[in-house]
Amino acid sequence: MSKLDLHIHSEFSNDGEFSVGKIIEMCIQSEMKLISITDHNSVKSAAEANKYDKVDLKIISGVELDCTYKGMDFHLLGYTFDYTNNDFRFIEEDIHDQEIQAAEKKISLFSTATGIPVNNAEIIAAAKDGIVTGELIAEIILVKENAQDYPVLQPYLPGGEKSDLPYVNMYWDFFSQGKAAYTPINYINLKDAIDLIHTSGGYSVLAHPGKTLGKYPGKNLNAYNSLLNDITSEGIDGIEVFSSYHSREESEFFLDYAKQNKLFISCGSDFHGKTKPSIQIGGHGAFLEDKELLKHLFPFS
Repeated sequence: MSKLDLHIHSEFSNDGEFSVGKIIEMCIQSEMKLISITDHNSVKSAAEANKYDKVDLKIISGVELDCTYKGMDFHLLGYTFDYTNNDFRFIEEDIHDQEIQAAEKKISLFSTATGIPVNNAEIIAAAKDGIVTGELIAEIILVKENAQDYPVLQPYLPGGEKSDLPYVNMYWDFFSQGKAAYTPINYINLKDAIDLIHTSGGYSVLAHPGKTLGKYPGKNLNAYNSLLNDITSEGIDGIEVFSSYHSREESEFFLDYAKQNKLFISCGSDFHGKTKPSIQIGGHGAFLEDKELLKHLFPFS
């Protein structure tokens, strides 16, 4: 397992499980060397991390911003920026308010699409800060005694083809852009997100492109080139080449693309805790040694 992980979520993400302190404790026990806690549209973890004695563990400020480009939703990672910039707080508050407004609609769309009756009050009562995520709905629905009665749920139940990451797989299948229960949120556009990170003194990295881009041009890797070229032209600094979502083939493709386009190369597990139980800190599957990654690929190491 790698000792580097630049994509970790804490409880400051609405789908994260552990506190910043607990994550740091876990990382120290695992002898991690370099991490970043990159919560969804929130930089609260950066200030929190400074409270702890981290010994040999280096932590850099991080965030994962939802953003849009040409009508498509993407995730942009930011690193080593000034997290006291109030623009980050404004983004978090705006998205928080929109998510609360969208909660009941999200539940209704899922119920209509699947034919599964859902108790709104139960879901909302379990929601962190009133924000209903696709993963939360999945977590509650999949443990119902009658879950086996619905064929649409079979792939996510134990033994099913998507049971390795049941909650997040249900998110991608029902709640992501273009799916039946997708509820639009007005995110910052990609260029503005890149500029915000840059003006705050940081680096911008396209998150798990094999997962995100795969929704658009299809799984033929060469089909990624046109969209990747367009995104690169907006000024990103790097690509999350190594991700728990990437196959070896995808990682090799993005590694080659990053080198050809002089982009930084990053690695991240997208650890969340219980919502993504098979993903562990450091489990991004990089086939390069940590020493090589640190020496050649990170401007922030």
